[in-house]
Amino acid sequence: MSVGTQQQITHSIASWRPRLASAIGFGGPAARIARSAKAQAWPKRYAAYLWGADTAVILAAASVGVVFGDARPLTAGALAVVVGLWPFVLGLYGTREASVLGIGAEEYRRVVAASFQFFAVLAIAALLLGDSLPEHGAAGLLPARVVVFVFGCGLVGLLALRWGSRRWLNRQRHIGLYLTPAVVVGEPEDVRYVVRRIAASEGAPYNVLGAILPGGRRGQSLAVDGNRLPVLSSTDDVVRTVALKKAAAVIIAGPVPGGNKYVRELGWNLEQHDAELVLASSLTNVAGPRIHWRPVQGLPLMEVDLPHYTGAKHVVKRVMDLVLGTAALVVLAPVLAVLALIVRFDSPGPVLFRQERIGKDGRPFAMLKFRSMVEEAETKLDVLEAENEGAGVLFKVNDDPRVTRCGRWMRKYSLDELPQLMNVLKGEMSLVGPRPPLGREVGAYERYTRRRMLIKPGVTGLWQISGRSGLDWDDSVRLDLYYVENWSIMGDLMILWRTLRAVIAHVGAS
Repeated sequence: MSVGTQQQITHSIASWRPRLASAIGFGGPAARIARSAKAQAWPKRYAAYLWGADTAVILAAASVGVVFGDARPLTAGALAVVVGLWPFVLGLYGTREASVLGIGAEEYRRVVAASFQFFAVLAIAALLLGDSLPEHGAAGLLPARVVVFVFGCGLVGLLALRWGSRRWLNRQRHIGLYLTPAVVVGEPEDVRYVVRRIAASEGAPYNVLGAILPGGRRGQSLAVDGNRLPVLSSTDDVVRTVALKKAAAVIIAGPVPGGNKYVRELGWNLEQHDAELVLASSLTNVAGPRIHWRPVQGLPLMEVDLPHYTGAKHVVKRVMDLVLGTAALVVLAPVLAVLALIVRFDSPGPVLFRQERIGKDGRPFAMLKFRSMVEEAETKLDVLEAENEGAGVLFKVNDDPRVTRCGRWMRKYSLDELPQLMNVLKGEMSLVGPRPPLGREVGAYERYTRRRMLIKPGVTGLWQISGRSGLDWDDSVRLDLYYVENWSIMGDLMILWRTLRAVIAHVGAS
């Protein structure tokens, strides 16, 4: 992993430096608690809590099915089986594994997949048992209305439970609790990169106790953006350091002396201390769902799926755009009408502002927004160029004098962007996607940056929920490219939900 690549994808330091101090073990009692042996037991306690909570939600859903669906003893007995097996199936699908808790869409995806497949098997079982119960049949054993009540209420309840539990867990992690005490092993630059990424990630499960460097000695420290990360030992003394510090994870940050043989033997030696070995992949733009392990004659090959830009998944994405976009326009129609009147009477000029943006495959289109600037704003752009505070090809001016009175509060809550729903219905944009670039930005793109245009731009996206105008150019590109290659339907739904929260909090709006 080159230093240049690391610098390119590193977040703006100022936005997460307070979290960096917490991530490397500073911050008083909370950090010390995370280091204790007791802290290593939190995944089992939390998994036990989730098992009980899942069961309670499913029991409540089954009760709804009995009360509003069918209260016959046979159906109630079948629902008792559902209450007993559904939480078990959720466990089989790994929905309570520590690796998926608190971050990413994988936990929700597993809950949905486990639930759908459980009820599919349940339906088949009901049909088979129905043949042996001719007086009742499959419909008598589990009537359709009962299945709809129980499955619908149960799945919604489980997802709501996991969302609420995740928020609580992340609040605990923010103060230094429910973290896995870890040491980071590797060359100084690789260690810095991993520590920065852990600090920048909301919900990252690690509390970094210190660094283990080739030739490192206890008492030294490693500078990480203004903070000092203690050096615990050299790479020859990892196991003893893990035992001494009661670490529960060893993160290999890059190439280490001894190579693969060293890593293999380290894994064997860590078994006695019940510590996990974590390898930081140099494939920085590849998400977990695209990575598969394929053992070939004892050789563990890591297979990375190529991203696809057409196919069934994109058809589903388009259907979701049409359904949700239409519903949003219908629900927001009164709001859109009121905003249009406010813009019309606030300042001279048209209600809608049409600006040429570049869409999928480099095709230009007219992006719609409520006009939030004076009518002659474009002609004043050259005058403000000297005050540009944006990075890269982005243009940004704080307290832009061209913004109208209503434009300031509309931008604060992103209300000016609502007309883009019409771009979504026309197929020019998607609800979720990369940021729609201007033509002059595309003209300055590097070759790899043009990959942003392999899919439709979005009304919202990772850039929207990760800082919006507070992002620098490199971060904006990194997030867009990551989305283009790793997007999923469940991930899109999470981004839409987080966008709603971000808009309400008007974080990073300009």
